[in-house]
Amino acid sequence: MSERNQGVEWDESWIKDVKINLPAVKARAATLGTRRTVKKKWQAAWLLKAAACIDLTTLAGDDTSVNVQRLCYKAKNPIREDLVTALGVKHLQITCGAVCVYPSRVSEVVKSLKECGGLHIPIASVATGFPAGQTPLHTRLEEIRYAVKEGATEIDIVINRPYVLSGNWKAVYDEVRQMREACGEAHMKTILATGECGTMTNVYKASMVCMMAGADFIKTSTGKEGVNAILPVGLVMVRAIREYYERTWVKVGFKPAGGIRTAKDACVWLSLMKEELGDAWLNPHFFRLGASSLLVDVERQLYHHVYGRYAATHEFPMS
Repeated sequence: MSERNQGVEWDESWIKDVKINLPAVKARAATLGTRRTVKKKWQAAWLLKAAACIDLTTLAGDDTSVNVQRLCYKAKNPIREDLVTALGVKHLQITCGAVCVYPSRVSEVVKSLKECGGLHIPIASVATGFPAGQTPLHTRLEEIRYAVKEGATEIDIVINRPYVLSGNWKAVYDEVRQMREACGEAHMKTILATGECGTMTNVYKASMVCMMAGADFIKTSTGKEGVNAILPVGLVMVRAIREYYERTWVKVGFKPAGGIRTAKDACVWLSLMKEELGDAWLNPHFFRLGASSLLVDVERQLYHHVYGRYAATHEFPMS
């Protein structure tokens, strides 16, 4: 894992006079998905990179130990063995970026990854009253501690959206700071739930405040909002990451989540990271894709690259 973000002391001047030029943001974001994409072996390389950055996720009400086990085995072997061999990348031992589940399923992930030899894969757990974050603070903090005790190495927390909407940024900072302490050695991803933040200015301020409080990653969405990962929001968030780096020389990661379902979508998000933050962020330490179905399409595209035709989705595990 990457070096932790220790955060900084509260300083309102970092966010006080922020103004977002929304037409300019939309114009810049619109250019990312319209260019000619990478092709042939370069496309295959980008797709393998995308697979390595996926937080393979199941956050369903009907989760069972069986589908959690399947998820873990898939995270350990995200690409079919015949494709890995044909692409000549077996030596890279590519795995997914993490497995993400509810706290009650963390112990099952630990057990399953141990069985398949994948204990080196990070175990992420949502916490703090996911997805709404409307439970009392002491309950949210205890949920973090429980997930860490069960074996989670990464915690995806949700921030207090009423504080964001009312402009109570010091309260956001104080809560996230306490959550950071509750995480202990586990890395903390702060979910902004950008679809519920109201404005792009709030998205920027929430991003900066969470990084000031010690977030190791900032994440767009829970996947449960009406609007989830969209490029204009992503652009505002990565620009905040860049400014935080310029102020502190600390790299903070970025995770778009919700609605990313195709290999083409994944490549566009990778393009955003490369163009705005550079190659240093193009790895699972600083970039993750929150998804549950994306990997199937990534495999389908790699199959087409190797065999020259598309396979049916049911030919891939987890489809």
